[in-house]
Amino acid sequence: MPDLLIELFSEEIPARMQARAAEDLKKRVTDGLVEAGLTYAGAAALSTPRRLTLAVDGLLAESPTIREERKGPKVGAPDKAIEGFLRGAGLTRDQLEERETPKGAVYFAMIEKPGRAAAEIIAEVLEDCIRTFPWPKSMRWGTGSLRWVRPLHSILCILSDEAGTSVVDLDIDGIKSGSSTRGHRFMAPEEITVTGFDDYAAKLKRAFVVLDPAERQAAIWQEASNQAFANGLDVVEDKGLLAEVAGLVEWPVVLMGAIDEEFLELPPEVLQTSMKEHQKFFSVKNPKTGRIERFITVANRETADNGATILAGNQKVLSARLADAKFFWENDLRTARSEAGMSAWVENLGNVTFHNKLGTQAARIDRIAALAREIAPVVGADADLAEQAARVAKADLSSEMVYEFPELQGLMGRYYAEAAGLPQEVANACEQHYSPLGPGDDVPSEPVSVAVALADKLDTLTGFWAIDEKPTGSKDPYALRRAALGVIRLVLENDVRVELLALFAPCWKHHFFDVSAFWEKACRNASDDELRNSEFCAGMFNAGWQEALKQRPRLKEIDEKTEAIRTEFRVGKNTALDACLKTQAELESHFGPDLLSFFHDRLKVFLRDQGIRHDVIDACIAMDGSDDLTLLVKRARALEDFMKTEDGTNLLQGFKRANNILSQAEEKDGVEYSYGADRKFAENDSETALFDALAAGGDAISPAIEAEDFAAAMRGMAALRAPIDAFFEAVQVNAENEIVRRNRLNLLNQIRQVCGQVADLTKVEG
Repeated sequence: MPDLLIELFSEEIPARMQARAAEDLKKRVTDGLVEAGLTYAGAAALSTPRRLTLAVDGLLAESPTIREERKGPKVGAPDKAIEGFLRGAGLTRDQLEERETPKGAVYFAMIEKPGRAAAEIIAEVLEDCIRTFPWPKSMRWGTGSLRWVRPLHSILCILSDEAGTSVVDLDIDGIKSGSSTRGHRFMAPEEITVTGFDDYAAKLKRAFVVLDPAERQAAIWQEASNQAFANGLDVVEDKGLLAEVAGLVEWPVVLMGAIDEEFLELPPEVLQTSMKEHQKFFSVKNPKTGRIERFITVANRETADNGATILAGNQKVLSARLADAKFFWENDLRTARSEAGMSAWVENLGNVTFHNKLGTQAARIDRIAALAREIAPVVGADADLAEQAARVAKADLSSEMVYEFPELQGLMGRYYAEAAGLPQEVANACEQHYSPLGPGDDVPSEPVSVAVALADKLDTLTGFWAIDEKPTGSKDPYALRRAALGVIRLVLENDVRVELLALFAPCWKHHFFDVSAFWEKACRNASDDELRNSEFCAGMFNAGWQEALKQRPRLKEIDEKTEAIRTEFRVGKNTALDACLKTQAELESHFGPDLLSFFHDRLKVFLRDQGIRHDVIDACIAMDGSDDLTLLVKRARALEDFMKTEDGTNLLQGFKRANNILSQAEEKDGVEYSYGADRKFAENDSETALFDALAAGGDAISPAIEAEDFAAAMRGMAALRAPIDAFFEAVQVNAENEIVRRNRLNLLNQIRQVCGQVADLTKVEG
């Protein structure tokens, strides 16, 4: 069985594309080979900045001959049907065989596809792969039609076995396949002829090319750590940067340089970001002071002066970059410490559009500040501090440093708030209110930070809901799923007890139309006689509503309901203010549940990772108070634990049996059996015992639910398991005596009522 080696040698491939490209090459080639009948023992793909390599071991020398029997039309079928079958099979009529079947005589064809040599198949598969390769971006060069990420120079494609090595013949736009490649661009650019993968890897290593990206990463990190350790320093770990740098070099040479003294007082995050984003340098810090004092750069070649010239050039460029950062930092500090302080930046945000349908960043800050004040008591924060923090939390978006390095937003806000002399809680909230940004991000725990973070995310969610920009399928351009998950984690990990629907209410007023505020404003300019005139009030309200419709087209969804409200107070059935409040309530009831459902969907994903089943969560969502996420999760975890026990499994079966019998009887009889069962009609001990158990269970479960002691409620449920099992073993519910039957059906309703206090068990799968 021969081994296959493929190398596509080109100009430098962007580092971010290399890993995906190597996997795409492996998948497309191996899938094509298998589809053509060539199986293999193993395959591995590797990449460097200038080459994609695929090694396939244990490949079949040729595809097997395939014999396929194909059933055709009936004997005597129209000639056109038979001719069509013959064309599809590639046969003539004399090659058909007649056979008797239960449905009569039928033509059968035996189709034989002879095997093909591996080289022939490989050439076809590789050409198709190259011509249709899924680069995120590709280019053409010269006069050819071939597209590649960068100009493609050569194709190495060989088959090797005990008998020797052969080149797979291939010509793509004048690029002919061969058995040669080239080493390092500067240190060994000569042509190298290879006979197989082991020979290829060894010769490339001698030609200063480390083929395996994982090996390059390990070498870079090891040498960087050694150099830092030798100077009593630590390299700041950055796996993303390490992978990127390994994709920039074929022969990594690690060099450590110093940062000019004048820049060492810059915040370490500024130094690290500037060096990473602009220069691809690793930061090296002093473990005793936490200051970043040096940098690591990775060159792509060895030099006679051991990298001194390279290092000097890098230090010169770095100094220029850090001089800019220092200038921004000092300017921003002067602004933060001025009399106007960070408020000057907030004013500038009045000229920055957050979204064309949601207004400016300054308007958004006003909304967040108002909401943070309302949330503050719920999370145990000082309302004044929460509002103050919300008003400056996004001020750094106007700073020069954040304009240059957007990824430092929030962090720089903390530095500037501290420089401005603001309370530490406010400064911390500036940095923490964006969190959590992802599943692995820390969740703020300081009350002021929690209040501002919740306000920020809720304003975003309700705002985009108001303009009907909800996530669809895999598209979520405004990261609303991430915002919802952030709210969920903030609430759960800080054990916040709050009803989300109540928090949505003030948001709808800001995003839609605060009819109460409109009415209060209008009253200030109207006389008492006018306010007593229902026609005047109706006209004034209608004018305000029409203006709101222009600003928020989504209000048309409930315009008919609002028209009914306006009609009511035109004829004097309501006061004008009552009508306004009723309209506001209509807004909240129309849009709130939809957003709450979105939160529930994200909560299911969040809890699934913690081992809680979707059906268990659905059973708890169906209960009252499902907008209190802390209560909901507490209930769900208790129910999940209970369902894992034998009592839980058996009780669920008993409940479903009772519910099914009861539901069928209610549908058949057209009545609801909820009038209370009477124990005097009980005919045996098991029936009497169930009456007693349900009474005791209700007495135990109800107070436990009231006290939110769901573990105790589950224990109360567990006590019902045996009496319910015994009841169904000993009793026929649909007895011939109609009085006894109705009584037992009412008893089943008591099972449904008592168990239904904990969760809607009809939604739990058996």
